[in-house]
Amino acid sequence: MVNLIIDGQNINVEPGTTILKAASSIGIEIPTLCSFKDFTPDGTCRMCLVEVVGSKELEKACSTEVAEGMVVNTDTFVVRNERRKALKALMVDHKFDCMACYKYETCFFVENNANLIDFDTYKAEGTPGYAERPLDDSNPFYFYDPGKCVLCGRCIKACDHLQCSHILAAFDPEKDNIIKTFDNLPRAETDCVSCGNCIAVCPTGALAPKQFKPFKYAKHVKTVCPYCGVGCTVNLKVIDNKITDVFSTEGDVNDNMLCVKGRFAHDFVSSPDRLTTPLIRKDGVLQEASWEEAIALVAKKLNEAKAEGPQAVAGLSSARCTNEENYVFQKFIRTVGATNNVDHCARLCHAATVAGLAKSFGSGAMTNSIEEIDMMDVMLVSGSNTTETHPVIGARIKQRKAQGAALIVAEPRKIELANYADVYLQIKPGTNVPLFNGLMRAILDAGLEDKNFITERTEGYEAFIEFMNTITVEECAEICGVDPAEMRKAGELYATKDKGGIFYSMGLTQFNTGTDGVMTTANLAMLTGKIGREGCGVNPLRGQNNVQGACDMGALPSDLPGYQKVANAEVIEKFEAAWGVTMPQNVGKTLTEIINGVGDNTIKFLYIMGENPMVSDPNTNHVRKSLEKANFIVVQDIFQTETTEYADVVLPASVYAEKDGTFTNTERRIQLVRKAVEAPGVAKSDWEIIAMIAKEMGAKGFDFNSASEIMDEIAAVTPNYTGVSHQRLENGDRIQWPCFSKDSEGAKFLHAGKFTRGLGAFMIADYIPPEDQADEEYPLILMTGRILEHYHTRTMTKRTPGIEVIAGDAFVEINPAKAEEFGIAEGDVINVTSPRGSVFAKARFNEGIMENNLFMPFHYGDSGANCLTGGTVDPIAKIPPLKVSKVRITK
Repeated sequence: MVNLIIDGQNINVEPGTTILKAASSIGIEIPTLCSFKDFTPDGTCRMCLVEVVGSKELEKACSTEVAEGMVVNTDTFVVRNERRKALKALMVDHKFDCMACYKYETCFFVENNANLIDFDTYKAEGTPGYAERPLDDSNPFYFYDPGKCVLCGRCIKACDHLQCSHILAAFDPEKDNIIKTFDNLPRAETDCVSCGNCIAVCPTGALAPKQFKPFKYAKHVKTVCPYCGVGCTVNLKVIDNKITDVFSTEGDVNDNMLCVKGRFAHDFVSSPDRLTTPLIRKDGVLQEASWEEAIALVAKKLNEAKAEGPQAVAGLSSARCTNEENYVFQKFIRTVGATNNVDHCARLCHAATVAGLAKSFGSGAMTNSIEEIDMMDVMLVSGSNTTETHPVIGARIKQRKAQGAALIVAEPRKIELANYADVYLQIKPGTNVPLFNGLMRAILDAGLEDKNFITERTEGYEAFIEFMNTITVEECAEICGVDPAEMRKAGELYATKDKGGIFYSMGLTQFNTGTDGVMTTANLAMLTGKIGREGCGVNPLRGQNNVQGACDMGALPSDLPGYQKVANAEVIEKFEAAWGVTMPQNVGKTLTEIINGVGDNTIKFLYIMGENPMVSDPNTNHVRKSLEKANFIVVQDIFQTETTEYADVVLPASVYAEKDGTFTNTERRIQLVRKAVEAPGVAKSDWEIIAMIAKEMGAKGFDFNSASEIMDEIAAVTPNYTGVSHQRLENGDRIQWPCFSKDSEGAKFLHAGKFTRGLGAFMIADYIPPEDQADEEYPLILMTGRILEHYHTRTMTKRTPGIEVIAGDAFVEINPAKAEEFGIAEGDVINVTSPRGSVFAKARFNEGIMENNLFMPFHYGDSGANCLTGGTVDPIAKIPPLKVSKVRITK
């Protein structure tokens, strides 16, 4: 340790610590503009000058390291005078229009330096060096005003070291008076992903959203982003019951980072398209109705359906609703509806994860915390376009790679992370199982398996090895279409590093062999001993904001809250006692089975809460035909959607910003959602609507007064949530399940010491080719997925003008060589046809896609990829194959 004195205080710090950081550790704040986290201290602003006894000149605290016996003075007359000079140098050409500035409330420039200069007097005297310079307003979300820029370089550091996009160029403060992009292009013409993280760190308002209100008397509400499963904390700025801005925060899951959706796509909350009153279909047309009329009709139709038997009722819950709402919904379907026919969209994305990891480990959830990425020595990403679908996690992977960790990427499309990879394996679509089997065969061939871990922590290894001895790396590589030497390199790289994590998403699960694919990831982790330790594990990245929570709450046909099985008599007895009803004991229908049941009229009553199966489900034509034949459908949502076109009753619900509750993110963290604005019209929170219907039907157990009360009931019947309460979360406790007591914050990582199931189980998974194979009639293979700018079925994101500018139209990615073969130019509208349907979309060239493959996002309704998808579901998880469809194209 290094001993020194700062402003008369003795202090001991580690070697290499800067004076700035050492001073901060004892509560002495030295002003600075350019310093940002621990990234590249350069001292360009000169605001952090301090006096070091014995030094002839003042030193920059941000870049000067401590030394033994050093004596530092941070607030002498000379120091203050030099800081004042530095501040004036920055201000000489600064545009002061404070009342109209984005940073009016939070100007770091003014607020942190008010003791040095009387800003009001200075502004009144004018800024003689100021010269108007043109805005860069090319980006649809934000502008850059060089007139307010003080060249601190914080935006460059955020772009380089946090987002790792490297859009902005370094500058010479003696020559440049503007932050430039590489090649001096307008920002809209660069690879900028519009994350806005540069805005968050800008101290002066030089970077600002295009739509903001510089108004000091606003309400700020801390809540959780409603988009992907990362669960970023956001602060909503509210003026006149309208969200006017979104701020990121330090120290939470996202640590001040957001993506384009989280920062800018909040327009949907106050959209004029919001549902504001119940609607009832009369004479074929949805017409406004009162709550009393709508609730009475729903109750009547539900009673009529129940008279047909328990299989005549079904419900689709929602990964976009809170834990409390999902809990109440599944309780309603099971008790009032008397059926286990309840499911939600996890069936379409991570049902294979729940099934596969439960078989291998005993628990189907992400085993690590997001922050553990920072300690991984190797990261294996497959089946996840992480920087687009989970942008903050994708950025952290890039950050860790920049710090020296190894990165392996195995993807059919050359995604952004492939550009950073030590090994990139461009595998054929649907070859995930031979990929992981090949990696493990390479590890076994090199003798790199963790024998101690296998002996002490696992079972089934003998049968697993017997199977592995029937395959070779070369055979697996040939199936995948990759170089066997590269497959060996990847396997050995993963095995030889101490700490490592596997990251995957729907590129691994959405197959008729999805469960097998998941189990191979578990096999690899156990084979190398990279599970049950901090920084080691298998990490399925959950797609939507609360898909983990919806599963936890029992919105599944085979599972009650906490994954307690409906087929277990003791579980049924427990819930019958807790809920005071007789419980159905047969496993219910899955989502795809429910849609089929609506079509064949075995299901007479379908209650859909916050789902849009007409876009999200496979084989859109089949879904349409089923809903057209429906007996009675209730849709509870925030907008009219493609699905409400088939509804008999539409009930207006509130959005995340209009209610209290909790979301559980991909790392199993339970977080508070807080009400910031009032819902429009007579819209209500989802749990309130369900409780109204239950009350109309005379049901007991739904007389909740708040979301907090619902969570108390959840904790009483759900072991993993026993220690969870709204009060604890409000007090700042950071809780991850399993949390078994009120004095625990739960588990940062899973399976320490032993697996949930006891011993980890090696599972055998052999390669089964995808059902769809290219043939003479359909010579190409279509892959589907998500894109950065849009969320799920676009009901929320399409209300943001900037997103529609960037990603307003459906598209199909095609290799330029294949496009030339068909005479297709970029931007041409082409027809894509599969055995299940046909769509039109614009051609977009992508050299990173194999010539016989195409890619389409599913977000776009009748122009989306799900018009083309479908097929035989996974026999275990009942997840449909969405990632491989044979197609043909015509111009």
